[in-house]
Amino acid sequence: MRITYVGHATLLLEVEGRRILTDPNFDPALGRFLARVSEPGIALAELPKLDAILVTHAHADHLSFQSLDRLPRDIPLYAPPAVAKWLVRLGYKHAVAVAPGETVEMHGLSIHAELATHQGSRYGVDKWRKDANMYLIDTGTVSCFFAGDTALTEDTTDLVSTHCHQVGRRLDVALLPIGHAPWWKETGFRKGHLTSADALDLFGRLDARYLIPYHWGTFNHVTSTAFDAIDRFRGLLPEHPRAGDVRILEPGETFELD
Repeated sequence: MRITYVGHATLLLEVEGRRILTDPNFDPALGRFLARVSEPGIALAELPKLDAILVTHAHADHLSFQSLDRLPRDIPLYAPPAVAKWLVRLGYKHAVAVAPGETVEMHGLSIHAELATHQGSRYGVDKWRKDANMYLIDTGTVSCFFAGDTALTEDTTDLVSTHCHQVGRRLDVALLPIGHAPWWKETGFRKGHLTSADALDLFGRLDARYLIPYHWGTFNHVTSTAFDAIDRFRGLLPEHPRAGDVRILEPGETFELD
């Protein structure tokens, strides 16, 4: 299994010869004011042939129509049901609904979905599109958990527990988002996001072999820079007992599982 960090929540997963792209966003900015601060680790035009695309929710940083318009439409685009229905209506006929608790089989890979704790509607008023997915990619031999955006709750580990722990297997790689909020915003922020400390806590609960953090180094946000979260994360590592199992990938860098 090879994992390449493209930027933000966009990662290229190469598993058993299949290539999956997560939450593709190659945009130069989010809206009019939040500019991209680093180039994609792989230019969109230089991506290898893909077998599937995973979309976790409808927020603009995870669902870019500009990027989807330049990606192939002859492969499945998996998304939560309300988001998939919307995408089909917008002309993305290759969108496939995957509801929490469902599994899709793809060329020997199982892609399991579960509900994330995140309010994912696009515009705030479209609450019917609020659902967000987490995904577990599993071959029966290797496994990779992609959390999308989520908070840390008692249920966050259920997907991995069901398909790995309860059958006597260990999760290989946890792909977890890290975010940062100022002190006056952190309580509300953590209701739908992981802080750097939360991600390390979840890493332990998942008992994954490796942790790769994402959601950093790409876009500035209204109340934080693109690097606040990773700076905080790096500051926590020296005191963490499993710091040696954390892999921080710069855009374009690849991790290869032994």
